[in-house]
Amino acid sequence: MYLFYTPDIESSHFLSEEESAHCVRVLRYDRGDEILLTDGRGTTYQARITNPHPRHCEFEVLSQEKQIKTHNIYLHVAIAPTKNIERLEWMVEKCTEIGVDEITPLLCRFSERKHLRNDRLEKIILSAAKQSLTPYLPKLNPLTDFATLMEMYGDEAMRRKGEDTMDKFIAHCYKDEKRELKDVLRKGKDVLILIGPEGDFSEQEVEQAIAQGFVPVGLGRSRLRTETAGVVACHTAVLLNE
Repeated sequence: MYLFYTPDIESSHFLSEEESAHCVRVLRYDRGDEILLTDGRGTTYQARITNPHPRHCEFEVLSQEKQIKTHNIYLHVAIAPTKNIERLEWMVEKCTEIGVDEITPLLCRFSERKHLRNDRLEKIILSAAKQSLTPYLPKLNPLTDFATLMEMYGDEAMRRKGEDTMDKFIAHCYKDEKRELKDVLRKGKDVLILIGPEGDFSEQEVEQAIAQGFVPVGLGRSRLRTETAGVVACHTAVLLNE
């Protein structure tokens, strides 16, 4: 069964123009057919088509159900965009399928890509969520400077927000003393993981993160591409908290 995205379902029982076209023109759903909807916030709706219009398909809700997430934490991955944008898009797609809750593109000292089209990434996230029948749509933030992220998630800022119980990690490839992510994750604790660009974080950025309460970690013995590291970090956190 296909999943259709309806963020305004509480106030409107019409699919968007894009979703209507996919439902009626592409999938050939007709009046009386039942469809599965989600608001992207964890609730799924069983509905029946009442007017199969290809631009504003109308439906009636038959039932609704709040879905339980596959993991019991809030997972935030902040990652430097790759030079090849297709690699970042692949990572965003896979992390959405796995169950990431928030993604922040991160602008670092050695970043080779300094501009993004968030509208395209949003479409990839939506497509991945629908394909994997995920009723929770991850939050995508704008490209954020590393120093700004430190101001937002440093120890003092987190204490002021009452969120100082979140576990914070920075994954890097320097030969400094660090432990594997899988060995330091605590079950039931919200997680923020930083992944650097192809040239890694600068040593100054690593030092700054550690000073702000981030724990340095590795993601295995192999040296991973940026996008692979994002997927591995995401999967590790979800797997240990299912």
